[in-house]
Amino acid sequence: MPKSHREHAEWTPQRLIRWAEQTGPNTAGVIAYILERRIHPQHGFRACLGILRLSKQHGEARLEAACQRALALGACSYKSLESILRQGLERLPLAQQNLPLLPDEHTNLRGPGYYH
Repeated sequence: MPKSHREHAEWTPQRLIRWAEQTGPNTAGVIAYILERRIHPQHGFRACLGILRLSKQHGEARLEAACQRALALGACSYKSLESILRQGLERLPLAQQNLPLLPDEHTNLRGPGYYH
């Protein structure tokens, strides 16, 4: 097997996750999320390497905070993380998750009995 092929075989999902763990658990979580959702994890390697490379430009602490936000929002992709970092959204607190979307009582709400 040519040298380049042997080197490519050394890249595994576990290796990328271990590399991401050096930044933090949220970064490792995003990398694992991306790799688990691919039929062939190798198809996610490029996105994962791009995410890990974001730490060079923005720093590991900001990348870790951005990954925490991305996991909470379910927006685990390179483009989402790049946008979070570019706009500085990782510095903002996450919205509370347990707020009701609609009030229980309101004059404009008909309820299920209206449709019977």
